[in-house]
Amino acid sequence: MSVQDQIQWNRLISIVEEQAQALIRTAFSTSVREAGDLSAGIYDRRGRMLAQAVTGTPGHVNAMAAAVAHFIREIGEPTMREGDVYVTNDPWMGTGHLHDITVTTPVFHGGALVGFFACTAHVVDIGGRGFGADGESVYEEGLQIPILRFADKGEVNQTLLQMLRVNTREPDQVIGDLYALAACNEVGLRRLRAMLDEYALADIESLADFIIDASHTATVAAIARLPRATASNAMTTDGYATPIRLACTVTTHDDHVLVDFAGTSAPDPKGINVPFIYTCAYAAYALKIVLAPEVPNNAGSLAPFRVTAPENTIVNARRPHPVALRHVIGHLIPDTVFGALDQILPNTVPAEGAGALCNFQVSLRGQDGERSEVLTFNSGGTGARPTLDGLNATAFPSGVMTMPVEATEHAGPIVIYAKELRPDSGGAGRTRGGLGQFMEVGPREGYAMEFRAQLDRKAFPARGRDGGAPGGPTVVQLSDGTDFPAKARFAVPSGQTVKLAFPGGGGLGSPSKRDLQAVARDVRLGYITEEAAKRDYGWQP
Repeated sequence: MSVQDQIQWNRLISIVEEQAQALIRTAFSTSVREAGDLSAGIYDRRGRMLAQAVTGTPGHVNAMAAAVAHFIREIGEPTMREGDVYVTNDPWMGTGHLHDITVTTPVFHGGALVGFFACTAHVVDIGGRGFGADGESVYEEGLQIPILRFADKGEVNQTLLQMLRVNTREPDQVIGDLYALAACNEVGLRRLRAMLDEYALADIESLADFIIDASHTATVAAIARLPRATASNAMTTDGYATPIRLACTVTTHDDHVLVDFAGTSAPDPKGINVPFIYTCAYAAYALKIVLAPEVPNNAGSLAPFRVTAPENTIVNARRPHPVALRHVIGHLIPDTVFGALDQILPNTVPAEGAGALCNFQVSLRGQDGERSEVLTFNSGGTGARPTLDGLNATAFPSGVMTMPVEATEHAGPIVIYAKELRPDSGGAGRTRGGLGQFMEVGPREGYAMEFRAQLDRKAFPARGRDGGAPGGPTVVQLSDGTDFPAKARFAVPSGQTVKLAFPGGGGLGSPSKRDLQAVARDVRLGYITEEAAKRDYGWQP
């Protein structure tokens, strides 16, 4: 490895991070601007991901790693021209559901195609029934954009914009985000051209081979140090109307690790199904952060993590199954994989956590008919770690940020009456699970609200490990005590609010082995009540 190769590799990483920051600064939707629900990356002319931005989610990044090859195939390299920008929200060729728009831009230098920039962002609305699980096919879930040209040699596709404008509830935000996606790729394109000029390079082919080969070699070396073993795990989750079984078998080989999801439930009639591209993204993420976390994420480091799933399972749902809330199942995939890895590498992985983001979206209507859509991302607690407690109100595995109250209230006529940590929601253990949150929301005076809960872990909270207790379950209620499922769509009666309790992470190890000074600290900070401290840990004030 030459010094120059490493410098240029680091340069690419800085370029894609600037690309992502440009998207955050120019995006219209709070899901992008405040929560960072996005991804950005650079690819060689063969469609191999070379570098990803640190800002972004594994579901977007690792799914997008496979998406650019679809653009190359569908558009056709011979037809690509400078000034082109391509777009899709195809769940099976993008990042898993219609609300994610992926934009890809070819990079030309000296008249030749040298690579691509791609980015993805979650938009607040894409039409159809609105963001929720109640659709029974993808056709009900919104406008589908096949892979096509957003810009043709610099000319924006006005027909596409007109279709988006008349099919979405928040057209200014959606179209604004689409332009932001194209603009962030343009930032990357300009920086890459400047780098090529600076180093007098005609292309990035040699650098791409170096990045892919070095990353692949380092990852295989990490896998070679593992014991050869096979282990299985299963998890039951809420599902929609009936529980869902997620099952996987992890097998370590000399040069790769295989995750097989045989034994997983069939697709659900409602929109919680997962396209295989999204399953691969989160299964590979789970393996990589445990086995080769220090190796940069790219096509080379991802290749040794192989994923299979039988067709007609919920983690390999085919068109036209509904997939709007694919994340509520997809975000539980890492915990499913961790349960198998724990048998191969004891004392390495955390207990189960909240997993799925604690999202909800509301539709608000004023007395004059004015409508607003407000989407907010929130988090439960992560599972306890072998030597540390779980993280409170932290999104794992997605990594997105919780939206600030001020930004959410600014997005529409909604009032957040409470948002605070939830005591006693972290499962008891030698190390304690992370806490979930309490939240109370309602409409401003004069507005009617429809609430769409997009949660999990109500009937099946996060399990503890090695004697640890489960985390607190999800609660969705009206202020009068009326209870709703974790995935529900309901009108909020006038004068009432919605009260939510987001789930906590499971504990790890027997609570009897927890340091009583740590228990006293938890009581002092309000993480656990005195009653729970006495009951679970035998603590005395």
